[in-house]
Amino acid sequence: MTDKAPTTQPPLRLSTVILPHRRWHEGARETWVRAEELGFDTAYTYDHLSWRVPFRDGPWFGAIPTLTAAATATERLRLGTLVTSPNFRHPVTLAKELISLDDISGGRVTLGIGAGGTGFDATALAPSTQEPWSPRARADRFAEFVPLLDRLLTEDTVSYDGAFYSAGAAQNIPGCVQRPRLPFAVAATGPRGLKLAARHGQAWVTTGDPKLFETGTPEESIQAIRGQVDKLGAACAAIGRDVAELGKVLLTGFTPDRARPLESVEAFVDFAGRHRELGFTEIVVHWPIPETPFATDQKTFERIATEALARLG
Repeated sequence: MTDKAPTTQPPLRLSTVILPHRRWHEGARETWVRAEELGFDTAYTYDHLSWRVPFRDGPWFGAIPTLTAAATATERLRLGTLVTSPNFRHPVTLAKELISLDDISGGRVTLGIGAGGTGFDATALAPSTQEPWSPRARADRFAEFVPLLDRLLTEDTVSYDGAFYSAGAAQNIPGCVQRPRLPFAVAATGPRGLKLAARHGQAWVTTGDPKLFETGTPEESIQAIRGQVDKLGAACAAIGRDVAELGKVLLTGFTPDRARPLESVEAFVDFAGRHRELGFTEIVVHWPIPETPFATDQKTFERIATEALARLG
């Protein structure tokens, strides 16, 4: 692989993450409707049982019911998780919920999926004395979770006995509205996860290099992400797949730039343009939440949603 950026820039989509921290009839519904009105391509939500401070001890609702409600409140907007993980999900039950959501939404669902982390919900189903899974243990489960979920969403009946998951003649008729199944956006930076993205993904997701978040520079972040893109290309080449077939999704807010790209339309256009040069096809921004790390001026945010892509050309 070369470290040169692609010579042609792909079309770029702008999407948002709406955290499930408000009651549906106390502002949440209006947010999802507004996301559609502003023209966002996709509105995602985080799939956790609870999340980090300052949300840890406050309201937090389930991802699938939230997306189901959003599906009935919108018509065009794509919907998705960013991301679902094996931390508390089982492929058999998850597949049934996703097929139902895909049906209710009329085929507007994308599954963002990752190996999970060590956050507050990592041990929610475990004995109180159990430590979170190690990175290797999470990767082991993820490597089994994704292919099994792929089968469950594409085959009428699946039986499987694995090291971590089983399926006993699990039926998923009639399957997804989207064929052969709803798309997977696989979050990965390590070699095993990138192989899963190459083989099973319709898109790949990154938040950048977490080691650079506190002390890195935007330039260092660009180089690190360029390296991730190159490794994704190598994983695709190893199985004879064209890396251009995969969408490339950047979830913002976790690079050294932090919230600066949302300070103005001009700042966002510069940020998005530099990442589009790396091959990214979708930029995801967090819906503003006052008095949190995602605090952003709402008017500026809406201007970015409605003006930025046109300025990028």
